[in-house]
Amino acid sequence: MPDRPEPARGAWRPDVLGPDFEARTLPLPGGAEATLVRHVPSTPDGPGDDPARVAVLYVHGFVDYFFHPHVARAVADRGHAFYAVDLRGHGRSLAAHTAAGHDPNLVTDLALYAQDLDAAAAVVRGAGHERLVVLGHSTGGLIAPLWANGRPGRADALVLNSPWLELNEGWFERVPATWAIDVGGRVAPRLVVGRLGEHYGGALHRTTGGAWDYDLAWKPREGFPVRSAWLRTVRRAHRRVARGLDLTIPVLVLTSARSGPARRWHPELVTTDSVLDVAQIADRAPRLGTDVTLVPVPGGAHDLALSPEPARSAYLSAVLDWVDTHVP
Repeated sequence: MPDRPEPARGAWRPDVLGPDFEARTLPLPGGAEATLVRHVPSTPDGPGDDPARVAVLYVHGFVDYFFHPHVARAVADRGHAFYAVDLRGHGRSLAAHTAAGHDPNLVTDLALYAQDLDAAAAVVRGAGHERLVVLGHSTGGLIAPLWANGRPGRADALVLNSPWLELNEGWFERVPATWAIDVGGRVAPRLVVGRLGEHYGGALHRTTGGAWDYDLAWKPREGFPVRSAWLRTVRRAHRRVARGLDLTIPVLVLTSARSGPARRWHPELVTTDSVLDVAQIADRAPRLGTDVTLVPVPGGAHDLALSPEPARSAYLSAVLDWVDTHVP
């Protein structure tokens, strides 16, 4: 089969999720790239199309990318447009990142992702949508409020799905080890200091008994190595949240109703948050801003959008009902 010509950078092209989705490259400063995905039936395709007033922009977590077509369709069913961004070094943006010599999924400063979100938000706003809701999951739920806090007016509301607002470890890892990482991240930035547990990913993927099919090259069960410079910038972001942000836009924070063990297999891997501590999230959430709503979802997984029913539908309904009432 002859090679098809590559679409120009910035042009929409067919996406791996099929005909309802398209993707485009977002060129970033310094030659970096992110990727924006759109749900074609809910987004304007030409000058004559009338754009939805509200657009939702999804931001994934660590060892993650956008592979949730059911979320896009649920948003579209409420009359809203849906977009998602694969941040630099993740998913659709992974190859360009590693070709430039960078580690998968990693940056040395989370503030760089502001460039990714700026570029994505500019395209979404440029399509004519009047309101932008940013939906962040896990690490995306840490990046999104920091970005919105530093860029007032870019987003009209935030929805955070199990946001990573604190380290789910004991006192030693959260205090003395964090001090060591703060030093080590400067002098040995590529030192491997950890890795995600494989049990949660194994419980999700169809090949190991889960309900979901996604690219294991982009979201491997064993994750990617966690290096010291990356963990250093994450811990600094956690401290920034702990001090309190100044968000005045409405924020919805959703978690599972319970946490489960993060380091071993157990039968409730997808009906509890077995990555983060929901009590930590509940403690940090009010510090995000002046208008924060916290909603626990019984039977929810760490990624609430990948929960088994009825938790998955309860999560999506809670998100969309809240958007309908808080984003006029």
